[in-house]
Amino acid sequence: MRKIRIMEHISLDGVIQHSADENDFPYSDWTAPYRTPAGRELILAAYGESFGLLLGRRTYDMWSGSWPKAPSSPMADRLNAATKYVATHRPEGLAWGPAESLGPDIVGGIRRIKSQDGLDLILAGSSTLTSTLLEHGLADEVLLVVYPVLLGTGKRIFAEGTPPRSFELVSTKALPSGVILSTYKLNGPLRTGTIGG
Repeated sequence: MRKIRIMEHISLDGVIQHSADENDFPYSDWTAPYRTPAGRELILAAYGESFGLLLGRRTYDMWSGSWPKAPSSPMADRLNAATKYVATHRPEGLAWGPAESLGPDIVGGIRRIKSQDGLDLILAGSSTLTSTLLEHGLADEVLLVVYPVLLGTGKRIFAEGTPPRSFELVSTKALPSGVILSTYKLNGPLRTGTIGG
């Protein structure tokens, strides 16, 4: 069975949007000032040598407009080679391949792909899909690349109504730039306590 890892570059206030893809988001490419060789190596290691990608259609369309044209690099080469499993109601036009649609039943499609033998899957971007994975217990790990910025606006990592869950910290690494990479695994439903109890 394959594992699914959610990987997100995120601000302190939970924003994962990086470009003005569908609204007037004013802070395009806000992660750029924090990119360092050490950070790049950690991200490459987190992705691994080979993997499958789990993407929503919007993220697929944005990435397919840039990664195939990017100069050869370890990240570009790995992303371009990965099989892309796309949550879409428009399976036509998946030209950045190899790619396949998850089908009309997105959750069923993810379960089908997850149950197969093969490379682990990484979900990046795709905030709607992030909430779906957590709601249905399909994510095995969450890797947050947290930047020391507040944006105040933009698409957040978790949609309103994402079910409460608790996580266990697996590892964390702080970079001199202030960026922190933390990996969590799902630890079941949210646990609460009483004040003073």
